[in-house]
Parts: sequence; structure tokens; C-alpha cells
Amino acid sequence: MPSHAEKLSIVVYGMRIKNREKGVNLLAKNIRKQNTEVQKPGNQRMELIPRFAFTAFLTVTLLAVSATPVFASNIFEVAKNAMQTVYKDVAGIATVAAVVCAAVCLLLMNFSKSGRTVDESRAWLKRIVICWAALMTLGAIVTYFESIIPQSMFGG
Repeated sequence: MPSHAEKLSIVVYGMRIKNREKGVNLLAKNIRKQNTEVQKPGNQRMELIPRFAFTAFLTVTLLAVSATPVFASNIFEVAKNAMQTVYKDVAGIATVAAVVCAAVCLLLMNFSKSGRTVDESRAWLKRIVICWAALMTLGAIVTYFESIIPQSMFGG
């Protein structure tokens, strides 16, 4: 024999199902009503004018808000600053990652009992050092070529 709480939950569950069915039927009626509505006579485009006006207003406002003035004297200063910022970020992340990976390789080399693991760790350590050195050398190369190539060469 079900308890009072179980009977109550069965009744509530039945009511939910009935209400859900009513909601589905109501939604279906509304959709049918919208699909069978007769269009009003006249210019249908007039109803779209407020939508287009709001979209245009929103677009212009967002462009005005997102546009930031450039305070550099020319494009070369902007590009130089952007490249320096990106390079500093990449070099910083690469240095930290290289140190962490090198530490793992050194720990594996020192505490491993398998000769194969030691050899693989040594190979990975070499790769890490070579990649890190190549990345750090890129900054020196860019700086060197920046001093050699005059900016007036690209000016109009």
C-alpha cells in the first residue's frame, strides 16, 4: 500500500504531464494561428524599417566604442611595439616551459633505473635546449636586422 507522500507525488506527477500536454497544444495552436494569418494589405517593408534603423544604430555605436586612436607617429612604431610585446610574452612562456621540462628530464635521468629512460631523457633535454636557444636567438636576429635596415627605405 503506497504511503500518503507516494500518492501525493503520483498525483503531482500526473498534473505535470497534463499541464505539459496543455502547453504543447497551446503552442501548436499559436503556431497554426501565426502560419494561417492573412497578411495586412500595404507595404510590408514599412514594418522592417525600425529593425534596420536599430541595427544600423547599434553597428555605428559599437564601431565608435571599439575604435581606439593610434598614438604612434607611424606604422613602423606600432608594428615594432606589437612585435616586441608578443616576443617578450612568448619568450617568457617558453623559458618557463623549458625550465620545467628540463627539470623533469633531469629528474628522470637521475632517478630512473632503466637505461632506456635515461637515454630518452637525455635526447629530450637536448631537444629542449636547442629549441629554447633557437627561440632566444630570433630576438637577437630581429634586433640586428632592425638596426641594419633603415626605416627611410620603406617611407614614401
